[in-house]
Amino acid sequence: MFTFLRPFILLSAVMIILCSCEQDEDLVEIEQLQNEQQIVTQSLIDTTYTDAVLKKVLEEELDFLKSGNGKRNRNISGMDIVKENPKKVYVHYMPWFQSKEYDGFWGQHWTMNTQNPDIQDENEKHQIASYYYPLIGPYSSADPDLQEYHFLMMKLSGIDGVIFNWYGTRDLHDYGLIKDATETFMGTLEDLGLQFSIMYEDRVAFQSVSESSGIIENAQNDLAYINSTYFSSPEYMKFNGKNLLFVFGPNYIKTPSAWDQIFNILPAQDRPEFLTLWNSSEQVGANATGEFLWVDKDHLIAHEHYYYNQLYDDKKIIVGSSYPGFKSFYSEGGWFNGINNWSIDSNKGRTFIETLNYTHHELSDFIQVITWNDFGEGTMIEPTQEFGFTYLKTLQQYTQVPYTTNDLRIALNLYKMRKKYKQNPEVQQLLDQSYQYIKQLNLKRVHKILQAIKRFY
Repeated sequence: MFTFLRPFILLSAVMIILCSCEQDEDLVEIEQLQNEQQIVTQSLIDTTYTDAVLKKVLEEELDFLKSGNGKRNRNISGMDIVKENPKKVYVHYMPWFQSKEYDGFWGQHWTMNTQNPDIQDENEKHQIASYYYPLIGPYSSADPDLQEYHFLMMKLSGIDGVIFNWYGTRDLHDYGLIKDATETFMGTLEDLGLQFSIMYEDRVAFQSVSESSGIIENAQNDLAYINSTYFSSPEYMKFNGKNLLFVFGPNYIKTPSAWDQIFNILPAQDRPEFLTLWNSSEQVGANATGEFLWVDKDHLIAHEHYYYNQLYDDKKIIVGSSYPGFKSFYSEGGWFNGINNWSIDSNKGRTFIETLNYTHHELSDFIQVITWNDFGEGTMIEPTQEFGFTYLKTLQQYTQVPYTTNDLRIALNLYKMRKKYKQNPEVQQLLDQSYQYIKQLNLKRVHKILQAIKRFY
């Protein structure tokens, strides 16, 4: 078990120390710093070049493409990001979205039971099942442009990897689409050097019982699939030399003997470190080697009351949690009888700072951010119209990477140009090369290429 001294988040050159007696002053300071950073960022991103400079850039890149390079291939060279903060940070990721543009239909996580994304307002915003709106609009998880955008954003924010919410191998509800989408991510993850892990939903073993298979057998089949398909990846997340596997619960398979049977299908040396939801490891018995926190209506009180002290004493793997807030759309969306009808206010980004700076994180082995993109529950940190790059800027300061929102905006503009020029093969090749430059951290070159495309195509 590794522990590190807890680093505070540096907002510009100012140390933000959370103290109840200074909350109002801190909030004003945060907003001032954000405004100042936005001015600097905008001035950088709006840097203009002469036509001669941009034409020269285009000529150089087009000559390079004529030599046979610049195709959209993955060379698995990684993207080497230097982080001053050694604490590992992973984000919980939902690979469950479908869009009409990419998939031919709107998936249920954009619609729930009451929303229709075909309806757009005067600003061309689609009606979606969330109180928040993605900066790029509703998207498909299987879209390679989306994956490139998300993962470049993560790398530039100091994120070490993703934990996929995963619903088994059977084609039930949209679970098959989630499995298939998860596997389309693996190439880009491996190419950029982002780690990943699986968080298993044991409900799928219960929901897909048939005459030919029972709950235990279903779970065994899912575990065997995880072992053969995901554990073999060079970027699969490990701890103490073992693969890390999570279960969101368990909610249905609740006895140690049942989990003994499930894990018996793997050789002893291949058994993973297995982490349950907090206060649930007893249901898994000796198979559980740790627990992870989740956002709770009691906020930090729940964490303090049980989680950290208990697990630290038991020498279990400890996973800290950080989140930007919680505001579920389930009631308005007509889902699950409106469960989770409570909220944690974002407090203009302060809640995320508070949970990242939580004192007990010094005991955690790594941190799981809840979440990258659960729009239905309002826990997303990906850029939105409401919060912009606020959360990713906070992460950049926490992880202490040498990048800013200016660099994030370059990745965003790459995505936008992917879509704007999707019918132009030459531009797409220029964008493929831009992706390679970002991997090499030559962001200034990408900025010039994108401006050249905007000006001359």
